[in-house]
Amino acid sequence: MNDSRVSNLIGVFDSGVGGLSILREIHRQLPGADLLYIADQAHVPYGARSLAQVRGFSEAITRFLLSQGAGLIVVACNTASAAALHTLRQSFPEVPFVGMEPAVKPAAETTRTGKVGVLATPATFQGALYASVVERFGGGVTLLQDTCPGLVGQIEAGQLNGLETRRILEKALAPMLAAGIDTIVLGCTHYPFAASLIGELAGPGVRIIDPSPAVARQTGRMLAVNSSGSSIDAGESAMVQIYTTASLQQLHAILPVFWPGPAATGELRWRGEALEIETTARA
Repeated sequence: MNDSRVSNLIGVFDSGVGGLSILREIHRQLPGADLLYIADQAHVPYGARSLAQVRGFSEAITRFLLSQGAGLIVVACNTASAAALHTLRQSFPEVPFVGMEPAVKPAAETTRTGKVGVLATPATFQGALYASVVERFGGGVTLLQDTCPGLVGQIEAGQLNGLETRRILEKALAPMLAAGIDTIVLGCTHYPFAASLIGELAGPGVRIIDPSPAVARQTGRMLAVNSSGSSIDAGESAMVQIYTTASLQQLHAILPVFWPGPAATGELRWRGEALEIETTARA
């Protein structure tokens, strides 16, 4: 790639494969954009970890993405956004970041019953970002929250519609539905991969809000503002790279469930507080 193309490389990361829900929507909206995705599967799930740990992982991954030429970084993880987005913007002031926040605003604006279910991780609910969103947009509605323990692990294993996945979601949704919710916010990037099952359990009268399209649109806007000036040609052959911090074999076993097209793949290793490329392959 020439220099202008490098500056238009979009770096995306999550604790695991959940952020591929964001990556695939960015790829759909910006098919000519080069994409580099990091799945930190060595540390998944982030939701049960301390905010300080998640900040450390996020800063190290950001440094790696920048070393590979990323000009814009998407924090495709609600937990990492809650824990680290503010710090990342302070630590890397020259880098444009796109983060995640639970879609409480559109839920509050469109609910008819005034009752909204929010599915997210413990760290997301505990973060200042979620508190700020609720304070700004959640007035006048009742928010029913659940952390769906074990759901991220099921999705990481590719079990999008298995018995255990169904049990976890039934337990989370039953009290919400009994309370009269008509909207469900997917507050973790893993959860859109279970959206079909969530819709089946919730029924046709309940709206499910997937933030992926809005995040992709914001990515396109920020890329247009912050790029080197070269436009992305949708006719070009975009480069898509998907790296894992776990094993490449593990990634290849589940990637077809989450990613519809070709991608170069790679395995990264944590060396202390830094990431290094271990190996690369073609999926």
